[in-house]
Amino acid sequence: MLNDRSILITGGTGSFGKSFARYVLEHYNPRKVIIYSRDEFKQFVMQNEFAEYKDKLRFFIGDVRDQARLARAFEGVDYVIHAAALKQVPACEYNPAEAIKTNINGAQNVIDAALDTGVKKVVALSTDKAVNPVNLYGGTKLVSDKLFIAANAYAGNKDICFAVVRYGNVAGSRGSVIPFFHNIMKNGGSELPITDYRMTRFWISLHQGVELVIKALEEARGGETFIAKLPSFKVTDLAQAMLPGCKMPEVGIREGEKLHEIMITVEDSLTTYEYDRHYIVYPQITWNEKQNFIPAGKRVPEGFSYSSGNNTEWLSELQIRELLETIELEK
Repeated sequence: MLNDRSILITGGTGSFGKSFARYVLEHYNPRKVIIYSRDEFKQFVMQNEFAEYKDKLRFFIGDVRDQARLARAFEGVDYVIHAAALKQVPACEYNPAEAIKTNINGAQNVIDAALDTGVKKVVALSTDKAVNPVNLYGGTKLVSDKLFIAANAYAGNKDICFAVVRYGNVAGSRGSVIPFFHNIMKNGGSELPITDYRMTRFWISLHQGVELVIKALEEARGGETFIAKLPSFKVTDLAQAMLPGCKMPEVGIREGEKLHEIMITVEDSLTTYEYDRHYIVYPQITWNEKQNFIPAGKRVPEGFSYSSGNNTEWLSELQIRELLETIELEK
């Protein structure tokens, strides 16, 4: 599907962008992969890391806030993966206008540029924090998701569709609990603080996130939200897996933090279908003939919800310890 195609990744120098670019370059024969981002130093570093793919890889300095620049970058592009965002919860709380400019206005700019330049498919990355949001970052990503889903209404006769992929914190990513615990241990600490003993999270690797986006590129018809089936873990079990026998003082939940990662709400159950390895939340409104099909999956029961707290698959301390050996902490 991606052979002889041009793919552009906004925020492409981030951890997901680099993993997605490498996966595409190793498994397909794209015409080119374009990295669109605003940090020239990160682009320089990535150029060196991907030196063997220099004939296929292109770098484009730009900001998603700049619609004219996006339109220039999107010329001749077949697929767009929208990964650019302001993601740090405290930074968004203290700089709300900046979060809105990037996460909401930037999303609309991506949509407009894609509609105007002949792009075939756009997949936007979302987050569990967009579901019943309790912080500004989650609020901006909820609006972003709605914009991308509604963008299908403006496609008209154009051969383009927009879809969303949703997952939580990637294991080992900056700002997540694993590197936080790791730094405490590296500095000789013997206690791993727990915000709340009841806290749970999903376990997803970067590779799984990339595979879910590939799935969306292959199957999306317009307006779907793709959600991977993932195992859950208790944060207390993670602490014991990383530092067996450690003390775990409970320090209280932080502002804007949830006890569980929520992926599908009860309200979304009416249009959610289950597949072997993922769920799809279909749009409640359809806008074109491409969306008039019967989903191949199994419709979930009314009242269904999916969160790391009510999951049916759980990781043990031993399984967590084994998975920890497979991840690389994001620097």
